[in-house]
Amino acid sequence: MQWRLKFVLLVSVLLALGLPAMARDIPRPEHPLPIAERAEWLNLNGPWEFWETQDDNAEPTTFPDEIIVPFARESKLSGLERTEAVRNVWYRRTFTMPAWKSPRQRLHIMAADFRTRVWVNGTLVATAIGGNTPITADITAALRAGENEIKVHCFDDAEGGLQPLGKQTRKGGSQGIFYTRTTGIWQTVWLEGVGSSYLRDFRVRADANGFFEVVAEPEYVQPDMTLRVSIRDIQGESNFNSNPLTAPLTVQGQFMNVRPWSSRDPHLYDLTLQLVRNGQVLDEVNSYIGFRTVSIQGPRILINGEPVFQRLVLDQGFYPDGVWTAPSDEALRNDIKLAQDVGFNGARLHQKVFEPRFLYHAAKMGYLCWGEYPSYGPDYDNPALNRVWVDEWTRVMQRDRNQTAVIGWCPFNETPREAIPLQGTIYRMTRLADPGRPAIETSGWSHGLSDPSILDAHDYEQDPVVFRRRWQGHNSKPNDLPARYLGRQSNWIPFMVSEYGGIGWNTGEGWGYGNPPKTQEEYFTRLRGLTLALLDNPNHFGFVYTQLTDVEQEKNGVYTYDRKPKFEARLFREIFGARAAYEQAEFPAWQPAMDDWRVLVGSAVDADHEWDMLLTPPAHEWTNGFKGERAKGGFGRKDGFEDLIRTPWTTADIYLSRSFEVTSAPAAARLVIHYDNATKVWINGKLVWESPAGAWNDGYQAFELNAAARAALKDGTNTIVVHCHQDSGGQFIDLALLGR
Repeated sequence: MQWRLKFVLLVSVLLALGLPAMARDIPRPEHPLPIAERAEWLNLNGPWEFWETQDDNAEPTTFPDEIIVPFARESKLSGLERTEAVRNVWYRRTFTMPAWKSPRQRLHIMAADFRTRVWVNGTLVATAIGGNTPITADITAALRAGENEIKVHCFDDAEGGLQPLGKQTRKGGSQGIFYTRTTGIWQTVWLEGVGSSYLRDFRVRADANGFFEVVAEPEYVQPDMTLRVSIRDIQGESNFNSNPLTAPLTVQGQFMNVRPWSSRDPHLYDLTLQLVRNGQVLDEVNSYIGFRTVSIQGPRILINGEPVFQRLVLDQGFYPDGVWTAPSDEALRNDIKLAQDVGFNGARLHQKVFEPRFLYHAAKMGYLCWGEYPSYGPDYDNPALNRVWVDEWTRVMQRDRNQTAVIGWCPFNETPREAIPLQGTIYRMTRLADPGRPAIETSGWSHGLSDPSILDAHDYEQDPVVFRRRWQGHNSKPNDLPARYLGRQSNWIPFMVSEYGGIGWNTGEGWGYGNPPKTQEEYFTRLRGLTLALLDNPNHFGFVYTQLTDVEQEKNGVYTYDRKPKFEARLFREIFGARAAYEQAEFPAWQPAMDDWRVLVGSAVDADHEWDMLLTPPAHEWTNGFKGERAKGGFGRKDGFEDLIRTPWTTADIYLSRSFEVTSAPAAARLVIHYDNATKVWINGKLVWESPAGAWNDGYQAFELNAAARAALKDGTNTIVVHCHQDSGGQFIDLALLGR
């Protein structure tokens, strides 16, 4: 085995010396971090010695197996393809350091799942918790002349409750929405040479007007060090310098005649950072920069000041042969191309922290990305989880904050209500650390913030008629609501349906959402109806279609799992790329309605009013009113609305009755109602309002009552009766009746 390892080392050295023809002999030979590239580096991918065990206390005396790094043991490309669960994996290899000029050396493992220890020549050089971000160690002091040894141990406990898994199965087999696991090292291992003082980290901000700021943090600070910044493209080069001071070193400037980065024109500039002292370059890093601005204006997310509709696709980043690891750099680029070919301009990178080279290609190709974290799996009731979460999410943002293609953060997905406290902490931390990007607390399910900056929903309804009714007027300008009812809508918050579709095709033993279409015509009729319902809403800033490719047994992708087209790309492009009303709409300044309405029937935000409540149908004709258990509104079980729930309601149906007084019948009347879902309202026995089929809402919404409904009101004592039926998911009912 030793000759193979030394052969791989030789190939790595040749590659580092500029002989890319040899790259085919090393798996994933390209530089793994193009946003921070130095001249001297060595790829350590290839055959490693390997051992695995369930015994948490055992250490190997021999390594009986061989594995191909950077592929996890579960993948075909690893050479093992072992999918049964194992808790401990051990790796070993030797290498000889090249004759570098760099005085210091750093070792990087770009990702290893989950708890990792690294030794060089028997010296422990790094420990890390988290399966998604780089493990980096300065190993200069541990190196020796001649042959050096690296040994790595990864502990991976999918059922322990402290490990964010994403879509990895907790068990050995793949089932439902959970797929083959990734254990141990799953991204490139490499060495790099750095200076005696070097740039440990740097942060870049750049906007569409040409302003930029670079903040660099040197390791081993020396007096009189400065930071030199060069920005260049084919048109020329501009140089900027910091003043000598202690860390961090900061350079600000205005780049003239800037060409902004956008999805239509993804122009990037080369960026070079040099750490300089007394005219000597101590360290040099090559990077890239895109000048672009992402901002929120009312219900819009603007890119460079323009309302660009985000036609996003859900991308889970799984591969048939590599599982979580792309088989090649070309495979990363090809996934973006496949998405653009069918009309998408970006992706929600779902339940996985995608590798930096994907984001590099996204920047070059004008692909809008929402960064996510693999939030499925842990026990959110366990406070020990909080440190794991906070530590690694901080490192995710640190790794990717300079990536031009990342335009928003989405740290959680479809979380239970137990996650709401942690979500709030992570959201606020994200906004403080990176105020230049939008962030959503969680995608779908349990929204718990009182002041979110973005909201969304997941909806896999397969009937286009019902789907359109549900979303056609959603998030409309709430001019007809007094301010106290607005809650989350008070700033008219950006909104998108961040998962929809999921239409299966030839599912066989697999599955898709709803009944699989039987013909191509049926498939595209459904797809067109669902998608145009969202494109036609001028108040939604984007959508996320599920999904780019099939993943194992989940067969609802636009492409098959091995990236083969199911239908002509043109047919998808005509739908996903169709005109969006959002890009044409104008959004004037908004103010809440004048509060000149009389409260005839109060909601939970007006006062603590009591209703007669029944959870089964009344025994007699009940639309004129009935007696039941006295209870305060609102009623329900709905994450994020706990502050409005005075009475829990968890059954399928609820019946409410209440009397109220009217001194003079109003000329105008409005029903203000938060309903989830099917609801009917009667006044004095007359049906005055009924929710649209299949619809619900996530906040109070005003409906003007017509003349016939207003005629149901009378001077003196009146009775209002409500029936709400819940099909699935969260449930809530509360309302107010206003008049003037």
